[in-house]
Amino acid sequence: MTRKQKLLDKVKRNVRNTPLRDFEALIKAYGHIEEGSKHPKTIIGNHTMPYKRENPIKSCYVKELLDIIDSL
Repeated sequence: MTRKQKLLDKVKRNVRNTPLRDFEALIKAYGHIEEGSKHPKTIIGNHTMPYKRENPIKSCYVKELLDIIDSL
């Protein structure tokens, strides 16, 4: 297994209590983070998703990110 796949599996197992560092590492593995005015934006392919930096990250953001990654 690659490091990217291990991180993806770790986040999928723990959607409700994902640390911010794991969430952002997963974003950087598949795309990049664009710093905005209030909230950063995730850019993966042609998908853009703003999120709020909290620790742990809210599960709605994690689920949306996983949906974007699955659609690739």
